[in-house]
Amino acid sequence: MTLLELILACTILLILSSAALPFAKYAVLRRKEAELRRDLLDMRDAIDRYKDAADRQKIRTETATDHYPPDLQTLVKGVPLGNSSDKKIVFLRKIPVDPMTGRTEWGLRGSMDDWDSKIWGGKDVFDVYSLSTDTALDGTKYSDW
Repeated sequence: MTLLELILACTILLILSSAALPFAKYAVLRRKEAELRRDLLDMRDAIDRYKDAADRQKIRTETATDHYPPDLQTLVKGVPLGNSSDKKIVFLRKIPVDPMTGRTEWGLRGSMDDWDSKIWGGKDVFDVYSLSTDTALDGTKYSDW
């Protein structure tokens, strides 16, 4: 009787653990997706704050631009406030790592690029997106977020 109980208990544990494995896999993926959404929101917010400061002439920008940052690194390095060269305003602490690709490289769109363009014109960062070609749990592409 004891051997039969042991086999039955092992079978039940095997069934329960095999049922829990997909839940753990999706939990990790959901965490990565939430992190991606947060990182995109943070970078877009930093771009908007840069644009707002440039529009209100708190920071100096090139006159031929639309007052967007020239690249993401400018948001991290900071920009001198007004005419003073000793005070800087920093819009982003660091360029976050894309949780889907594991790199700090992001797709960029300029203010003169098409809204769905995957090629950056090299001037003025208007928007950022993930370079991942994978599909999210909701069926959309990460690069479309």
